[in-house]
Amino acid sequence: MIQRFDHCTICVRDLDAAKGFFGLLGFQEEARKTTVIKGEVFSGYMGVDNIEADHVTLVVPGLSPRFEIQLLHYRSPQVAVDPLSGRLDKTGYNHICFAVDDAEALVERLRGHGVEVRGELKDFHDRLLYFVTGPEGITIELAQWGIDAG
Repeated sequence: MIQRFDHCTICVRDLDAAKGFFGLLGFQEEARKTTVIKGEVFSGYMGVDNIEADHVTLVVPGLSPRFEIQLLHYRSPQVAVDPLSGRLDKTGYNHICFAVDDAEALVERLRGHGVEVRGELKDFHDRLLYFVTGPEGITIELAQWGIDAG
């Protein structure tokens, strides 16, 4: 049976922009787990011929249970760009949501760094919710529990 959520891997073209975006959310690179994945073993495991990619693990220090964002930056093969990336009205991956302690303060901080905030604050099922868009259409929802927005 499932014990907990472990990680989310996101393929990116601009590794520095993605690391910077997740850094604004409190994630830090775990240097000992940053590596290049390549060779037959990884090609076979992932079903990607001739794979060579930077694999960067990001964590929020002290967060328990541990959760990782894994950034995958392909050197080979060339990645296919999803023209629908970031759209919430398509099948497949939609977004990931993080519980936060102060959604409004975090959103203002993100706005100050040029992050796109999608729509307005939403009060839904005992949560304040915001959607933000990071580099390459990465869609993140922020949820602050136990608040009545009014």
